[in-house]
Amino acid sequence: MKNLVILGAGTSGTMMANHLVSKLSKDEWEITIIDQYKTHYYQPGFLFLPFDIYKTSQVKKKGKKFIPKGVRYLQEKIEKINADKNKVELSNGDVLGYDILIVATGTKIAPEEIEGMKGPKWHKNVFDFYTYEGSKALRDKFRTWKGGKLAVHISEMPIKCPVAPLEFAFLADSYFKNKGMRDKVDITFVTPLDGAFTKPKATAALHYLLEEKGIKEVTDFNIEAVDYKNDKIIDYGGQEVEYDILVTVPTNMGDKVIERSGLGDDLNFVPTHKATLQTKANENIFAIGDATNLPASKAGSVAHFEAEILTENILRYIDGRELKEEFDGHANCFIETGGGKALLIDFNYTHEPVKGTFPFPGVGPLSLLKESRMNHMGKMAFRWIYWNMLIKGIHIPFVSATMTESGKEFEKEAK
Repeated sequence: MKNLVILGAGTSGTMMANHLVSKLSKDEWEITIIDQYKTHYYQPGFLFLPFDIYKTSQVKKKGKKFIPKGVRYLQEKIEKINADKNKVELSNGDVLGYDILIVATGTKIAPEEIEGMKGPKWHKNVFDFYTYEGSKALRDKFRTWKGGKLAVHISEMPIKCPVAPLEFAFLADSYFKNKGMRDKVDITFVTPLDGAFTKPKATAALHYLLEEKGIKEVTDFNIEAVDYKNDKIIDYGGQEVEYDILVTVPTNMGDKVIERSGLGDDLNFVPTHKATLQTKANENIFAIGDATNLPASKAGSVAHFEAEILTENILRYIDGRELKEEFDGHANCFIETGGGKALLIDFNYTHEPVKGTFPFPGVGPLSLLKESRMNHMGKMAFRWIYWNMLIKGIHIPFVSATMTESGKEFEKEAK
């Protein structure tokens, strides 16, 4: 009996377990998935918790519910990967051998990387919304807040879901308008980038929205410290941004087990071939989702597209066939803009977001790089799709794992 081991039962790991259980012979392969946490979170929902759009019950479920029958599920902390010996060491002392290993350990916030960030005011007037605890604490703060200076801040790239901080700023604008106190809230968006996003055309569209909503934009801000005593953030050039509430996206790093195992880069992300998802150091180790160092967005849609391609490459590896160099960095992201509207962007390694229609060329019904009510409905519908299709490994109709150029105005945009 051969062993395929999946590390992490988040979005990527759970999808891979569901994809592979029906494709590997039960007489030849045992699939094991390992994760220390019992709760599975719908992480895109953390964006909505602070604004009372979602309830806590809508963003978390028992993880075991989504692990398919036929897959062994171990709830233990992973201590170390011994890649030279094809073994995984657990904190309870157990050691598991593997023939194939899939690393799906994700990424976590590391507020301790920035001086003063995780100080005595953490989750009091300095918040993250990338964790359930941070998002819930921020919700409670907003419910009674009387107004002041709100800074929405990104520490450094890469981060999980690069558009989420922008969405937060837009939703904050809408939230305080609905509470009749927008005039009492000064919102500033602070980023280390030279613009609102990483892609030029999307940056232009998003900058326009920031201006339209009266949200100040501070770019090229490379944070050195959080001065929690005086409620301001300071960058290495001496620039300062004051706040009454700081909503920050701390440094994002791969899981510490990657560091302990000597398999990661400086941020504990696993060096991975960007088209095959095979790790660069070990041919029988594959990585997926936020755990990789790929130059693609760390987002659920990316993990979904990767999972379909990685499944095929796992089967090819088992059969001794050449791996498909098929993953193109495809990302498909809704961007909430407030007021019941959203943008949709679709891009990959080589193509930036442009205008057009999705998923059907010329028909839509979703518009690209343009605000619409329909896009907002798509964003809201994604939670149902996530719980009922995506993590169960069910293919989402009409959405290809690789990006299609059909329906996009590349030539028109270039003129």
